[in-house]
Amino acid sequence: MIRDIEHETMPREDLRALQLQRLQAIVERVYHLVPFYRRRLDEAGVKPEDIRTLDDLQRLPFTTKQDIRDNYPFGLFAAPMDQIVRLHASSGTTGKPTPVAYTQRDLDTWAELMARTIACAGAHRGDIIHIGYGYGLFTGGLGFHYGAERLGAAVIPVSGGQTRRQVMLIQDFGPTVICCTPSFALYLAEVAQEMGVHFKDTKLRVGIFGAEPWSEAMRQEIENRLSLDALDIYGLSEIIGPGVAVECIEAKKGLHLFEDHFLPEIINPQTLEPVAPGETGELVITPLTKEAFPLLRYRTRDVTSLDYTPCTCGRTIARMHRIRGRSDDMLIIRGVNVFPSQIESVLVETPGVAPHYQLIVDREGQLDTLEVRVEVDEGMFSDEVKKMEALAKSIQRQIKDYFTVSVKVKLVEPRTIPRSEGKAQRVIDKRKM
Repeated sequence: MIRDIEHETMPREDLRALQLQRLQAIVERVYHLVPFYRRRLDEAGVKPEDIRTLDDLQRLPFTTKQDIRDNYPFGLFAAPMDQIVRLHASSGTTGKPTPVAYTQRDLDTWAELMARTIACAGAHRGDIIHIGYGYGLFTGGLGFHYGAERLGAAVIPVSGGQTRRQVMLIQDFGPTVICCTPSFALYLAEVAQEMGVHFKDTKLRVGIFGAEPWSEAMRQEIENRLSLDALDIYGLSEIIGPGVAVECIEAKKGLHLFEDHFLPEIINPQTLEPVAPGETGELVITPLTKEAFPLLRYRTRDVTSLDYTPCTCGRTIARMHRIRGRSDDMLIIRGVNVFPSQIESVLVETPGVAPHYQLIVDREGQLDTLEVRVEVDEGMFSDEVKKMEALAKSIQRQIKDYFTVSVKVKLVEPRTIPRSEGKAQRVIDKRKM
């Protein structure tokens, strides 16, 4: 098992000293190698030698996804192409992708971080790891692949799609660990049930799920249906890919963020000022060891909070709370902030409905409306109109109690919500159409 005891259990004063040393080196690197950052730092009146303490991080400019797009394709690279050995691009964007680059040292760092990530989930040499994340420009598949190999585990590089075939391989090849999106995990469970396959009869014991927000209630659903321990992972292509933070198998109480490589902040997304320790806000990350594509204070738009108390597993690095959603895809319905994962937590805990739903946002006159479409279970779907109406009203009432906003709930037949073999499309915003 790969576990970096030195860095994962380091006293905070030693960790902060390492972070400062690496932050100073990154600021020096981007100032001299990336014209964009040289301009930004000059505009802010900051020179590399001005970074004397970690508090000086606040003097550095933020970087946004729009900055990356504005410098498309390679304007933010800090290494020449003859030193770059891999190009990836972020998923989920429209139009041109958001490219990211890696030197060989970056790939070695990434593989090491992913090995630490998978080890945090309790995996080790001798495990067989089924990778259901997509391969290609998306960082998920290859990130897990090289991390698992660095760990010494056997890899089944299935990628996404071919769901029935994946169920067959889980039966026949006997993987002990599965890695995919949580929505695809539930889809696997659904297809397996159709095939008469019971996951309790397989060798799977742990799953590492990420790439989309999911709730604690969804964790329970996955664990019950796949008969394994379900752990949350966090990463994003712009920072490195997967491997930024992960839950530990011992506690499942927050995602351990590898602070020796990533310097985190939590800010108020409106004022851009730091929030008090433990408060919720937008996560900002400065990668501390990237060569090809270093970024300063990257605004992830992910909403979370940080816990700096040591974990019962022995790690002293900060723990992220589960991502609540994104500050830029947060729904505002008549002045109320709503995240899809919060709606999901209501639905998953409601008997009689399946964990497949979509949120339809529209506008009637000057008012925004939200319709929640959710599938009912096979056994619940019935011609008894009163029974169905009662269930819909019950869900409406629960959501109204939770958010203080009225929504319309539409119950639909089983298997009518589109299934996903990657990130699920939870929100259809007709206001932008």
